[in-house]
Amino acid sequence: MTDLSPDPLIDPTTFDLIVVGTGLAESIIAAAASAAGKTVLHLDPNPYYGGHFATLPLHDLASFLNSASVPSPPSPPSATDDALDYVSVDLQTRSLYSDVEISSYAPEVLQEHSRKFNIDLAGPRVLFCADKCIDAVLKAGVNQYLEFKSIDASYFWDENGKLVNVPGSRAAIFKDKSLSLTEKNQLMRFFKLVQQHLLPAEDNENSKISQEDLDSPFVEFLNKLRLPQKMKSIILYAISLADYDQNDTEVGKKKLLTKEGIDRLALYHTSIGRFQNAQGALLYPIYGQGELSQAFCRRAAVKGCLYVLRMPVVALLKDKSNEHYKGVRLASGQDIFSHQLVLDPCFMVPRQLNLSLESLQDVSLRDANDKVARGIYITKHSLVSDVRNCLLVYPPKALFPEQVSSVRVLQIGGNLAVCPEDMFVIYISTLCANANQGKEMVRAAINSIISLFASECSDASSVDQNINAEEKGSCLLWSASYIQESSAGQFGPVSFTPMPDGNLNYDDLLNATFELFQKMYPNEEFFPKTTSTAVHQDDDGEES
Repeated sequence: MTDLSPDPLIDPTTFDLIVVGTGLAESIIAAAASAAGKTVLHLDPNPYYGGHFATLPLHDLASFLNSASVPSPPSPPSATDDALDYVSVDLQTRSLYSDVEISSYAPEVLQEHSRKFNIDLAGPRVLFCADKCIDAVLKAGVNQYLEFKSIDASYFWDENGKLVNVPGSRAAIFKDKSLSLTEKNQLMRFFKLVQQHLLPAEDNENSKISQEDLDSPFVEFLNKLRLPQKMKSIILYAISLADYDQNDTEVGKKKLLTKEGIDRLALYHTSIGRFQNAQGALLYPIYGQGELSQAFCRRAAVKGCLYVLRMPVVALLKDKSNEHYKGVRLASGQDIFSHQLVLDPCFMVPRQLNLSLESLQDVSLRDANDKVARGIYITKHSLVSDVRNCLLVYPPKALFPEQVSSVRVLQIGGNLAVCPEDMFVIYISTLCANANQGKEMVRAAINSIISLFASECSDASSVDQNINAEEKGSCLLWSASYIQESSAGQFGPVSFTPMPDGNLNYDDLLNATFELFQKMYPNEEFFPKTTSTAVHQDDDGEES
């Protein structure tokens, strides 16, 4: 009797491009290549889309983290037909997640609502209304597959241990009752200076910030303007989103330069008011961040990309004569050939295949060698009363003296279809040099958040890094924390996409993806313009 593979054969067997993994970068590459007329095969070993950018139910998220924290064992040698002009080289995967800790404080409640949870693996993450990801969504025409809502508010944890509003616009500055008249005037003058600098040169040659200032650390430029410490901290960490302590002389290259700080301020301000019904600068996709990957995959499919989920790639094929990449071997046993291959970053290139990989040097993937500590928490309490969706930034040293990097917190409510209406999902992330450092900062952040629930949770009236399980259980329903490795993209006959970085938005990832596409297809346009650039609105009138 002959054993037949249960998997259907893929036809044709030769493509311009094979993409393995359906993370956001891989999905954008597949969609862009398909739009350029390339034949593309898009594979994923998982039964869902999104890869490291997926949005998953609670059970699937826990399964992913536990399985992805264990590297694949070495594969036995593959048998290769000597009559073929190529040989196979077995692939292995590496562990990109570690120190996974998952706790359920109310299993019966969670089980009752299990179908209502859509949890982001790579949170916290948002989109600015004017950022590169929104531009790519509009240019590729995938906005028809997506809906967004505004993030209601942004907060900053000040040096006195209090939540303060982030005044991101002139109107917000005037309305902010926590600012004195002097502070409002200082902020207004600063934002006016930035706006004048961004005008075309012919309109304000005399109002340009000097090149010397642009090349200096942003914190020095703010000091030069004599802004109060509170204002400097909000600008540096809540609007410009600096990662590390900008007053620390040891951070070196991690210091934000004025030019980059001004660019980030410009992004923030141009995002406010870009879409008529978006009340702030930030957007979040309904049903979670994984919807972005799915939207680009749908666009690719419309352009002819072939999709096969639940299909692992077990080996690469190399030509016997010149040792060059030739194709992939699937778990079904079928060999598929292509001119180029893009792999999920969890794969390891076998030493037998010399690929001469080229790092994507032209983009500033910030701190690609650092790890990202992430935490996810489900609660019945909001950070701020009557606010469902909000962002909170803890600047360096705000939680404890050894806190080396900013900790970002994103709360998403049930109105974004990520959890039941009476619950909230809280995402926490921070850059770290090692797991212990990252876990300590995430732990301090969630304990600080629990202290904000003081009016509704007993015995949580202060920031206590040793809050016990009973106290957490009175505030939290479920929690997960883990350390995620970082990696930048690489280009070659076999290319690799980046891991999710520690940034709040996708701009650096989009830069790397665009550069990778340009290196692969230097004569092709990255998404030819479509006729439709309209945004959609959900039932509440929010932009999408």
